Amino acid sequence: MSDALRPMARTRLYEQVVDRLRDHVTESGLRAGDRLPAERELAQRLGVSRASVKQAVVVLEVQGLVEVRHGGGTYLRKDSLEVEPVEELVERRRRLPDVLDAREALETKLAELAAERRTDEDLAVLRAALDHMAEELAADGHGTEGDRRFHAGVTAAAHSALLADFMRSIAEQITESRHESLRQPGRPERSLAQHHAILDAIEARRPAAAAAAMRRHVRTVAKVRLLDWSPAEDDVLLHEPDEPRP
Repeated sequence: MSDALRPMARTRLYEQVVDRLRDHVTESGLRAGDRLPAERELAQRLGVSRASVKQAVVVLEVQGLVEVRHGGGTYLRKDSLEVEPVEELVERRRRLPDVLDAREALETKLAELAAERRTDEDLAVLRAALDHMAEELAADGHGTEGDRRFHAGVTAAAHSALLADFMRSIAEQITESRHESLRQPGRPERSLAQHHAILDAIEARRPAAAAAAMRRHVRTVAKVRLLDWSPAEDDVLLHEPDEPRP
């Protein structure tokens, strides 16, 4: 059968709202910190229901592009709305729990071993990683590189070739989970504080404390907006937009 006759993709209405919001931000010259129009106003101007607008805003929030302040409106977190396709969000949401489970199992043991086996050189690498992360945060970054260096340093300090191989085998998925976590509002600063707690336990050669600190950290990483989100499959534009609610 010809591939040209495959089923046609249906367009979710809230995805069209996302596209319009992206265009609005660009055309209006909005920047990070600026407020988007209220949901009621957007629904009226776009000719859709407030439910469709709310779904669009949630998609933007999940991607770390806007901050929703309850009772205070929706604000841009970046200068533009470069939106990831919903299908990619759905796929990442599907695989993220398994990645987080693997991280907790592996990295908790790595922290424990690091506290037993670390050298002064290992500690120097870990301290440098946290200094780098602090510099990134001071420059309004998310601390992604410093975070990567710290976790890589813990892995190296464990001096376990096999566990290091396991970590390398899921490096791409770990990077994905890192970006997902660090774009949560307030998360980079919290992660940095948790890293210091992990380092303190490793430096003091307290394996149980290091493992517990790492477990708390990874469980914090697992608290991401994406896992609370599910796409609205029934919000599909077939012929005409839905009517605005009064």
